[in-house]
Amino acid sequence: MQLFSVDQQRSQALESHAASFAQFKVPGNENPSILISFATKSFNAGQIVSKLHIIELGAQPGKPSFSKKQADLFFPPDFQDDFPVAMQISHKYSLIYVITKLGLLFVYDLETATAVYRNRISPDPIFLTSEASSAGGFYAINRRGQVLLATVNEATIVPFVSGQLNNLELAVNLAKRGNLPGAENLVVQRFQELFAQTKYKEAAELAAESPQGILRTPDTVAKFQSVPVQAGQTPPLLQYFGTLLTKGKLNAFESLELSRLVVNQNKKNLLENWLAEDKLECSEELGDLVKTVDNDLALKIYIKARATPKVVAAFAERREFDKILIYSKQVGYSPDYLFLLQTILRTDPQGAVNFALMMSQMEGGCPVDYNTITDLFLQRNLIREATAFLLDVLKPNLPEHAFLQTKVLEINLVTFPNVADAILANGMFSHYDRPRIAQLCEKAGLYVRALQHYSELPDIKRVIVNTHAIEPQSLVEFFGTLSREWALECMKDLLLVNLRGNLQIIVQVTKEYCEQLGVEACIKLFEQFKSYEGLYFFLGSYLSSSEDPDIHFKYIEAAAKTGQIKEVERVTRESNFYDAEKTKNFLMEAKLPDARPLINVCDRFGFVPDLTHYLYTNNMLRYIEGYVQKVNPGNAPLVVGQLLDDECPEDFIKGLILSVRSLLPVEPLVDECEKRNRLRLLTQFLEHLVSEGSQDVHVHNALGKIIIESNNNPEHFLTTNPYYDSRVVGKYCEKRDPTLAVVAYRRGQCDDELINVTNKNSLFKLQARYVVERMDGDLWEKVLNPENEYRRHLIDQVVSTALPESKSPEQVSAAVKAFMTADLPHELIELLEKIVLQNSAFSGNFNLQNLLILTAIKADPSRVMDYINRLDNFDGPAVGEVAVEAQLYEEAFSIFKKFNLNVQAVNVLLDNIRSIDRAVEFAFRVEEDAVWSQVAKAQLREGLVSDAIESFIRADDATHFLDVIRASEDANVYPDLVRYLLMVRQKVKEPKVDSELIYAYAKIDRLGEIEEFILMPNVANLQNVGDRLFDEELYEAAKIIFAFISNWAKLAVTLVRLKQFQGAVDAARKANSAKTWKEVCFACVHAEEFRLAQICGLNVIVQVDDLEEVSEYYQNRGCFNELISLMESGLGLERAHMGIFTELGVLYARYRPEKLMEHIKLFSTRLNIPKLIRACDEQQHWKELTYLYIQYDEFDNAATTVMNHSPEAWDHMQFKDIIVKVASVELYYKAVHFYLQEHPDLINDLLNVLALRVDHTRVVDIMRKAGHLRLVKPYMVAVQSNNVSAVNEALNEIYVEEEDYDRLRESIDLHDNFDQIGLAQKIEKHELLEMRRVAAYIYKKAGRWKQSIALSKKDNHYRDAMETASQSGERELAEELLVYFIEQGKKECFASCLFVCYDLIRADVALELAWINNMIDFAFPYLLQFIREYTGKVDELIKDKIEAQKEVKAKEQEEKEVIAQQNMYAQLLPLALPAPPMPGMGGPTMGGGFAPPPPPMGGMGMPPMPPYGIPPMGSSY
Repeated sequence: MQLFSVDQQRSQALESHAASFAQFKVPGNENPSILISFATKSFNAGQIVSKLHIIELGAQPGKPSFSKKQADLFFPPDFQDDFPVAMQISHKYSLIYVITKLGLLFVYDLETATAVYRNRISPDPIFLTSEASSAGGFYAINRRGQVLLATVNEATIVPFVSGQLNNLELAVNLAKRGNLPGAENLVVQRFQELFAQTKYKEAAELAAESPQGILRTPDTVAKFQSVPVQAGQTPPLLQYFGTLLTKGKLNAFESLELSRLVVNQNKKNLLENWLAEDKLECSEELGDLVKTVDNDLALKIYIKARATPKVVAAFAERREFDKILIYSKQVGYSPDYLFLLQTILRTDPQGAVNFALMMSQMEGGCPVDYNTITDLFLQRNLIREATAFLLDVLKPNLPEHAFLQTKVLEINLVTFPNVADAILANGMFSHYDRPRIAQLCEKAGLYVRALQHYSELPDIKRVIVNTHAIEPQSLVEFFGTLSREWALECMKDLLLVNLRGNLQIIVQVTKEYCEQLGVEACIKLFEQFKSYEGLYFFLGSYLSSSEDPDIHFKYIEAAAKTGQIKEVERVTRESNFYDAEKTKNFLMEAKLPDARPLINVCDRFGFVPDLTHYLYTNNMLRYIEGYVQKVNPGNAPLVVGQLLDDECPEDFIKGLILSVRSLLPVEPLVDECEKRNRLRLLTQFLEHLVSEGSQDVHVHNALGKIIIESNNNPEHFLTTNPYYDSRVVGKYCEKRDPTLAVVAYRRGQCDDELINVTNKNSLFKLQARYVVERMDGDLWEKVLNPENEYRRHLIDQVVSTALPESKSPEQVSAAVKAFMTADLPHELIELLEKIVLQNSAFSGNFNLQNLLILTAIKADPSRVMDYINRLDNFDGPAVGEVAVEAQLYEEAFSIFKKFNLNVQAVNVLLDNIRSIDRAVEFAFRVEEDAVWSQVAKAQLREGLVSDAIESFIRADDATHFLDVIRASEDANVYPDLVRYLLMVRQKVKEPKVDSELIYAYAKIDRLGEIEEFILMPNVANLQNVGDRLFDEELYEAAKIIFAFISNWAKLAVTLVRLKQFQGAVDAARKANSAKTWKEVCFACVHAEEFRLAQICGLNVIVQVDDLEEVSEYYQNRGCFNELISLMESGLGLERAHMGIFTELGVLYARYRPEKLMEHIKLFSTRLNIPKLIRACDEQQHWKELTYLYIQYDEFDNAATTVMNHSPEAWDHMQFKDIIVKVASVELYYKAVHFYLQEHPDLINDLLNVLALRVDHTRVVDIMRKAGHLRLVKPYMVAVQSNNVSAVNEALNEIYVEEEDYDRLRESIDLHDNFDQIGLAQKIEKHELLEMRRVAAYIYKKAGRWKQSIALSKKDNHYRDAMETASQSGERELAEELLVYFIEQGKKECFASCLFVCYDLIRADVALELAWINNMIDFAFPYLLQFIREYTGKVDELIKDKIEAQKEVKAKEQEEKEVIAQQNMYAQLLPLALPAPPMPGMGGPTMGGGFAPPPPPMGGMGMPPMPPYGIPPMGSSY
């Protein structure tokens, strides 16, 4: 263990097992010292010495230090190997707890290192502890997972130390440090000794530190007071108090006595200091004492002492009423709040409001009713204060406050309407009487509030017409609260009353709530009153959010009828939702002076012809010009077309067209004129555009059509004009002149149109020339398509005219390519022979020669050889490959030979013609290495390995050595392979070559050359070669290789194959590999070389994975003794592991059982117990199996094994240890059966062990069924404290049989869980008297009073009978017993029964029986007691009656005061609420106030009668 100092950054080694830190205050040093306690265990002179050390760390200079302490740790003889594992220090008691591994606990005093206690707290090892600071002990966890809490017994530790240890000083110190009981006598005795010796300071210190304050009593104070004061010395009483102040806090009596001294000396500052330092215990008496000198200080003391009435009185004297509530809440005190509120109200109304609000916020609710508080304010006419209070307390808006909400609104509507309006505006109330408030609001002129509160339509209609007095915005907002039907009804009334004046409000309402009211309903409302102005304003606000065509149309209609032409123009221009047809018709019918709205509609929705016709017929030509020129020039063609249909003069139309000029779209204009056959009308317009430089295709198309139509030199136009559309103009020319169409189509390369027109008109020559000149593959493909019925005509014209005329190679090439693509080989050959072979300009063309030969290969192979011989300028390699693909092998051979391509030529001979002889002949002729190489590869493929090797040597080719090696191995021609590999080694350095060469030497048994070769420089992979030789059983060669490369593992295996075992062992030793050792070992075992096998086996069994395999190998061959010898030798190995010990145990179990138990006991910690358990179970070694189960904590299996195989495995002490640790409860009862059958004499010992674990009822049932219940009587006596029914009944049964009535009565008294009535009935007729008394006793306990008394009377046990009658509580039984005693003449029993049954016997019955039977003297003591008791009861009743009368009078007086207060409030309330004046009537105006009410009627405390039969405020609540 290491001790490290953080301050010094140094460490120190401690030879200890456990340690802990603590703080301890040394006398004379105010700062605590840091201590360390640690336990050591060492060897000294051959003996084990255990010590506990306590030393101080970092002693404080100049201050008293802690002296080092040490003590011995005494371990019992059975725990000599035990050692401390943990140490905890209790700061509460200053005790050291030392815990050892085996569960021992040592307790030492921290200050003196004195041993206090030692005991074993756990049978299992403890490995972890932690301090339990609150309990002053520690927690511990043992091996079984149990959590233990250990601490001292506060009630017994001090007596234990003083009595058992006889250490009085330690006992006193413990009691003082831990405030523990048990040392009272010692402390008191010591105090008296010190006092007698006049050592007052020491006595004061002892009293201050006395445990549980046993000396801090008034007697001690009186004792110090009685000491006379010596002159010049501090009085002993002050010394006592001074010592107490330095040690801590004074108790209540001490504080009072010390304060009395200080007050008498007028040293108030000392009291303040002591209270600030919390040195005094405050009490009410102390506060009363201090109040004579300082009220503030007394208040503090009262608060600390929780003298609540005194605190409240003090706050009331200081007028700090708010603090009363706070303090009362804190301490849970309830003062007279109503009295306090009345008191504050007299002097400070606002303060009263604050106090009332504070009361309302108290937890648990306001202690005074809100209505009562309000009445107090109103009785003094404090309307504003009452309102402020109610507004604050009614903020939660609760249903139960409905009365108060109505009340505050009524008060302010009568007195301050503006305040009521503000309250209603805040919306803070929702539970008041709304109809009542609505009437008051209407009378007060608050029409908006009245509308908000009325819930009937007639009331709302009556109020809502007062629009002159209602703010419009508020009225609009009110409409939002109405239903749809009510809102429409109110709007109709407003329009009926004043259409013009209320129209703006109605429009605003419909705008705001159109979705709720319905747009259709709003429109119908305006239409009902024919108010287009309202409709216009309403729809104007709704239009932007609506997509309804009808709404947009109605808005346009309303705007038109109200003269809003600009708005009509805007909507028709911007809106996308109106019905265009309907709107167009309406505007045409309306005939507005401004045509722009109609122009917008027609322009946007395609009614331009209708617009033009309307404007032309209504002579509004300027709008036509304006529309075409400014609005939409793009629609000018439609306008022109309609004007032409309306037979408008051409001059107007021409002028209109020219006014637009370039803005006019030409194409639709031409279409409109062309449809009407008026195209010439545009001549001037088109020429004007061309003169201005227009390049518009439509302009030139139209001009071309006019020129073609007029036949004004159209060819010139078609060939020179670059702007027209050839397709459009050509189409126009087809029916007029096809040649002109061809010209137009040629100019625009309109292939499809040109082909169609030439086919249609049989112009194939023009078509052929065009196709050849175009050189377009797609066009060729189209015209040469087999489905083209005119293809033959075209081909004839191409061959006869177009190509002969062409001088362009590109055109010829394109045509030839097109013929090839179209798959016309015969036509193509004919064409090419004509071009290439007839000395034309293209005779020597390289491409054409290639094409001719390739075409012949494809179409006519018989001509190919002739072409090869006649032509020279063609691509030989490419054509040759094509010939090969076409299977013209001789032609291909001729081509390759003609172009000196010898490799390709020999490949044709080898691959295609398949003639190796011709290839060899050809190779001898050309003598090229590449040719010989090809021949060699072919020979190799054909299996002519020797010939191939010869050819490779001639070609000097070393590139295919892998194939040659593979083929040579297959053909087994290793001599030839050696020659070839020697040649290859001269060219390449490949590991494969060298490796194969070694292998070839081995195959032909040339081992000497192998040794020479591997000594020479080489790149062979010797490892792979050696493995290969080994695999093919060439062991001698492999031995050479492995020895050379030092592969000892392989060498060892090879030597094993050669039966050289000693050498194999030597090689394995050098290899030092588990696998090698194992192989050699197995080989030696197989050869019965056991000495060598053991050498190898010792190196194998240290490997866990190989151990089992070795064992099985030995056992399978019956080598049991040799295997056991091997395993026993392995035990002493340094690397011996659990598997060796376990395997040896298994072998002992199988073959040497006499050694098994010794082996298990010696090496139980190094065994694989589950595996050995299985082996012992298989071999039926039950004793050893039981031991193993115990070691493995398998106690259930251990117990089962012992019981199943008891002759060999049972041992009583061992079985007791096992059975208490089993997990299965059933094993307990199985063990009981087992002992009952085999060891009945020991069954009580077993049951005592199992007493805390078994079901006692079940055990009793087992023994009862077995008929041996008395056998377990000691066990049942021991467990009877559990009060189990079966145990109690069994023992009671035994006691009855044994006639042991004392034990039976004791059992009945202590344990009541049994069939009491059954037992009583069983023994009530017993021949033994005491047994019958027990029966009576049982009846009494069971409440069978009559049976018990009858049984007692029968046996003359009168005392038992009287006691039973008294305990029964039944008067009849007691009186019957009296009668019985009289009948029997038992006068003394009569007198005794009167006292025993005093509470049950009626006095008249007792006196009557005594008088009749002349026993007055025996009844007189009872009579005296009865009279005295009843006299006392009468006195108590009289006293209670007087107090009740006083309470009734006080209650009546309180009720009178409450009624008087209510009458005072009723006189202050206003009477009838006047209605506001109507316009035109006399009286004050709306701002002038109300007329005073008539004087109230009534008096003599009666409430006033209201006028007009209206109930006053408050009467409806």
